Amino acid sequence: MICKLVEILGAADTPYEKGVFKLEVSIPERYPFEPPQIRFLTPIYHPNIDSAGRICLDVLKLPPKGAWRPSLNIATVLTSIQLLMSEPNPDDPLMADISSEFKYNKPVFLKNARQWTEKHAKQKQKADEEEMPDDLPEAGDSEVCNTTQKRKARQLGGIEKKFCSDA
Repeated sequence: MICKLVEILGAADTPYEKGVFKLEVSIPERYPFEPPQIRFLTPIYHPNIDSAGRICLDVLKLPPKGAWRPSLNIATVLTSIQLLMSEPNPDDPLMADISSEFKYNKPVFLKNARQWTEKHAKQKQKADEEEMPDDLPEAGDSEVCNTTQKRKARQLGGIEKKFCSDA
């Protein structure tokens, strides 16, 4: 399994606007026949994302309960996550209390989500940049990747971020 760190920017006109959210993308040995495992490292106030960063999204699960298909790729999944951030699904929540707030008291939800974004996705960003060294090996470095990992790294397409670890 290979692991990448990626960043998603909060969309304009959402409570996540201008936030930089770090995610961990773990690519299993059987990718693309199994979906990547993705979790938020940056805390986010969202009905479909829990405190451990797990994401409730159908394209992250295999059928019959999920919608993952080998024709999907990581970029498509990340776009789906960005869409979920912009349009939460309160009817399929991981966080029932946040879902209820989103459905029945949206101004409070928006306020709380903005506060979390300000606290975790903006100020923390500077500290994270200082902690993460720039000289981590890239996906193509032979010291880090075996042949299977290199093939999977090429499948990532436009996602060019650093390895977080080999598992």
